[in-house]
Amino acid sequence: MSSLPGEQGSPVDPGGSPPVSDPSGSTLDLTGASIREVVDRQEPAPSIELPNQDADYISHIALDIGGTLIKLVYFSPDPPSDHPTRESPTANIRAAAVASRIAEGIPATHQTVGSTISRGGRLHFVKFESSRVEDAIQFIEAKGLHRCKGSSGHMRVKATGGGAHKYSEIFKEKLGVLLEKEDEMMCLVRGCNFFLKAITHEAFTFENGTTSFVPTNEEGDLYPYLLVNIGSGVSMVKVTGENQFERVSGSSLGGGTFSGLCHLLTQRKDFDEMLELSMQGDNSKVDMLVGDIYGGRDYSNIGLSANTIASSFGKVISQDAPLSDYDPADISMALCRMVSYNIGQLAYLNAIRYNIKRIFFGGFFIRGHPYTMETISYAIRFWSKGEMAAMFLRHEGFLGAMGAFLKVHPMTPPGRTSAGAQQPQKVRARFVERFSMGAPFAGGEVVGPAISDLQEKVSWVEKFVAQGGLRSASHGPGASRAAGTLLERALAELIFLYEPNTFGDVSRNEDEWAYWLKILEDQIPTIGETSSPRQVGL
Repeated sequence: MSSLPGEQGSPVDPGGSPPVSDPSGSTLDLTGASIREVVDRQEPAPSIELPNQDADYISHIALDIGGTLIKLVYFSPDPPSDHPTRESPTANIRAAAVASRIAEGIPATHQTVGSTISRGGRLHFVKFESSRVEDAIQFIEAKGLHRCKGSSGHMRVKATGGGAHKYSEIFKEKLGVLLEKEDEMMCLVRGCNFFLKAITHEAFTFENGTTSFVPTNEEGDLYPYLLVNIGSGVSMVKVTGENQFERVSGSSLGGGTFSGLCHLLTQRKDFDEMLELSMQGDNSKVDMLVGDIYGGRDYSNIGLSANTIASSFGKVISQDAPLSDYDPADISMALCRMVSYNIGQLAYLNAIRYNIKRIFFGGFFIRGHPYTMETISYAIRFWSKGEMAAMFLRHEGFLGAMGAFLKVHPMTPPGRTSAGAQQPQKVRARFVERFSMGAPFAGGEVVGPAISDLQEKVSWVEKFVAQGGLRSASHGPGASRAAGTLLERALAELIFLYEPNTFGDVSRNEDEWAYWLKILEDQIPTIGETSSPRQVGL
């Protein structure tokens, strides 16, 4: 997709809103996320930067294998950084916890290390021709996308589209991976909902050469809408809510029709070349216009201008010329308009039938191509008498692939196979605001002044880790070195997961609940005896 006018880094989820989640519970951490314009021709849609995503909890890629194109979505972690900054107190806390474990001779877990030096990354969107599936396999193999980071295990590969069945054996043979097949329509809608809700400037109109972004991340204003996905063929899906959709119509005249006829008539093979060629053409050389019928005049009684197409390729029959006499650019333009007008009219008729005002067009037929968007926009405006506008998507061709990507919970530790599978050995607790955190307790009383704000709470935790939590707890009466070591290990684990002013909700896992409860029961006396004398030093 060609880049669109707009800022270099568009906000994904502005205003510090909570992460956007899909109906199955998958959640990407969109805090501070942004999108970047296309800089690499091979990456046809802007990548999404996720600076706070825990890279170690993404162990999958996703493919949408259609009749014409293969679409790939994958996550690449940011380069490791061993230097936490002062501006990131929680990073310093996690780093201190890791240092404690190493000092005690305790191997740092993959998750712990990953959370310290592997936070942040980017979602990439790449396409390949389905007829050249080997190119996609070679790309995946060259980048090591089929292997879990830091291990010899294989990544999970979610796949949707007809090619997920057709090419499954090839992926198994070449990469040793199994394609986990997902329903095509479900992935299409899931991906579209995600982009429309998560990205501020995902949807836009394109009329008279002008791009206007349309806000769609307010859920109350999103549904219902008609999603017109233009791939090799066309599917029209009525979406009324999360997981609430119905394929209401479609057409066999889609992107495959355009590329097939264009290849027969112009001998071009590359789809992008065909679209570029159409921009240089004049469709009036082959199309019969209203003006050709009415002597160059409009048919104003029914609102048709002289340059309205009356019959696609209708002029050719009267010219009696061989194919070699026609400019391939004119043929390409006429084909593009024929397919686009047809799709635009069908979309409008279905929107009217189901009383829908919003129509979004996606799929790789569009590719940000100005003439295609202008043609579809004109058709919607013309048939609706200006009451509707066609809206397009920046990640238009990756709706299905993104939907498949979201079928795996990105925050689930590697090794967990599905929502119904057994629980992983180590569960990352959810943290919920419940109460304000006070100073350390001794004998049931608060010792020292109350902690007033968030920064002071973070500062206290950092000092506790540096001065008390990382040293032996054997200073207090009756405390043993073994107990101190156990406490330090527990603190190292807790602080790795800790977020200031919160507590861990582990009540959903009985093993976790019992483990931490035992730790607290055993160590409360030690904490009480050692924290009071150190309060002055803090």
